[in-house]
Amino acid sequence: MSNFILKRILLIIPLLLGVTIVCFILVNINQSDPAEVTLRVNNITVTKEAIEETRKDLGLDKPLINQYLSWISNLIKGNFGISYESKKPVLNELSEAFPITLYLSIFSLFLIVFFGFIIGVLCALFENTLFDKIVRGIIFTTTAIPNFWLALLLIYTFAYYYNIFPSNGFEGLNSLVLPSITLAITYISTFVRIIRNSIIQTKNSLFMTYAKARGVSKYTLLKHQIRNAIAPFIVALNMSIPRLLAGTVIIENIFALPGLGRVCVHAIFVRDYPIIQSYVLFMALLFIIFNLIADIWIIKRDPRLRHFN
Repeated sequence: MSNFILKRILLIIPLLLGVTIVCFILVNINQSDPAEVTLRVNNITVTKEAIEETRKDLGLDKPLINQYLSWISNLIKGNFGISYESKKPVLNELSEAFPITLYLSIFSLFLIVFFGFIIGVLCALFENTLFDKIVRGIIFTTTAIPNFWLALLLIYTFAYYYNIFPSNGFEGLNSLVLPSITLAITYISTFVRIIRNSIIQTKNSLFMTYAKARGVSKYTLLKHQIRNAIAPFIVALNMSIPRLLAGTVIIENIFALPGLGRVCVHAIFVRDYPIIQSYVLFMALLFIIFNLIADIWIIKRDPRLRHFN
């Protein structure tokens, strides 16, 4: 087990190195000159001399390989660079925005776990009944609705028409209600399907038939069905956490929440390379870490898999 964990941790290094290379290349193949964009954003008259001076200040006059090595060297020291636009450390910019994204993700995660689990269990218990068919119909419909369209519907209904929740900016935790619902809806439908199918599969297995024949109570049977269905639910949930954090990009921009996603989109518009690169690297690191946690949890839960690893 310890060898498996050590091997997976060591694999993170080349993975992250590959991510930095791809991220750096993708950002720098853009035709726009970040020096010129920086001058325009800061309301400085754009001249040839000003562009050259800005490029020199930002280190963009050096060859790409030197820029990449300088970026990696600074990352190892914990220096994520300086924002082209605000001239503040990138780490500070991301740290200030991170709490909003974190709160939004936690609220969404709570909705996903609560409704996904309960509805999934109920659908499995009432398999192929009218309730199950109606709920699944609603699930398929909500899954097909794009996030931005659902967000607009919620804003019109609960912010504009009934004026219950705010829809613009962060004024308190109630500002996260509509964005959390928008973000969670798609995931809830996915998790309902996972928990429903897992319970039905367990319910129809041979050991459950044997347990019924022995006269085991319905409560005990249900407990075993849920326990077996939790494993794929937790694995999928674990992998959904980084997706939730990354998926806040659109939601934060629609609801004008000052989170990581909004910072990243603004950085893309003003060609703020250090922020874009740091954001992509941070998200990649989250995916790698949560993937590692899921793998360790699966191996620990099922020792038979250690043989294959």
